[in-house]
Amino acid sequence: MSLRYALLGLLSDRPASGYDLVQRFKMSLANVWPATQSQIYTELTKLADAGAIVVSDEGPRGRKEYTITDAGLADLRAWLTETKPKRLARNETLLRVFFLGVVPPAHARDYLSDIETASTKDAAELAALEASIDWDDDDLSVYGRIAMEWGKRFHAMKREWAEWALTQIPER
Repeated sequence: MSLRYALLGLLSDRPASGYDLVQRFKMSLANVWPATQSQIYTELTKLADAGAIVVSDEGPRGRKEYTITDAGLADLRAWLTETKPKRLARNETLLRVFFLGVVPPAHARDYLSDIETASTKDAAELAALEASIDWDDDDLSVYGRIAMEWGKRFHAMKREWAEWALTQIPER
C-alpha cells in the first residue's frame, strides 16, 4: 500500500512520466521503499483508474506524463495525517542473532562482521547519494534530507552495534 503513497508523494512535487518516476524512485526512495519498474507502472495504472492521478501529457513512443489530482492529494494527506504507520514487528537479522549460540563462535563472529561490513557499505552508498543530489529549499529536499539523516544514523547505529556485539562473543 505504501508504494501508492510514495508515487503520490513524488507526483505532488511535480508531474512526471513513468520513466521519470522510476529514476526518481531510484535516487530518492529506493533505500526506504524499494520497488521494481513493473511494480511502479502497475501502481500508476491503479492510481489512474482510481482517479488519484491523470495523464496530463503524452509524448513519443507512448510516453505518458502523470499529474496528481485533487483526490490523489487528499488521499496522500489523509494517509500522512490519519493513518498510523505499521510497527515493524519482524527483524530477521535480530532473530538470527538471538540463536547464534547454536553455531560455533567463529560463525557468529562472521555473521556480526558481515553486518558491520554491510552497514559501512550502506552508509558509504548513502553518503555518495547525498553528495550527488542537487539539494534546494523545496519540500522534497527539506524532508528528503531529514529522511536521509535517519538513514545515516541507522547505518551508524548498526555498525556500532555490530562492533560492540563482536566483543560480547565468548572465546571457546
